Amino acid sequence: MELYCLEDFKVEFEKLKSKKSYRTIEQEIINYFFDKTLEQLRSGTRLNHSDEIPYIKKRLGGRGGFRIYFLLVIKKESLYLMFVHPKTGSQGSDNITDESKAYLYKKVLECIQSEDLYKLSLNESNKKIIFDKLVSVQS
Repeated sequence: MELYCLEDFKVEFEKLKSKKSYRTIEQEIINYFFDKTLEQLRSGTRLNHSDEIPYIKKRLGGRGGFRIYFLLVIKKESLYLMFVHPKTGSQGSDNITDESKAYLYKKVLECIQSEDLYKLSLNESNKKIIFDKLVSVQS
């Protein structure tokens, strides 16, 4: 499974990770998204009706944790992290608006096509996420 993310996700992740009250975010993402099967990653609330390209919102870290929005492209075995927000605390919110969900869906499709993405991997100790900007091969 290849993991990618939008710039929006990376920016929000880094902002949250720098705050003491959200310090668990990196480990939550590592635990849920890395080394998982397609079936394991399908869990969550489906925001579209596609079996081949499900758009999913998933709660991580229990009731007061985080909500992550992602697109799972089954045929390519690729997952695209789109946005994350905490459920509680100073940056917390219950949900994002339907307009924001639609915007993220449209944006991820554009970013996949233009390769305006970051590829995610783990460092040698598997405790830190590494973001590598894709270099577009389009001319």
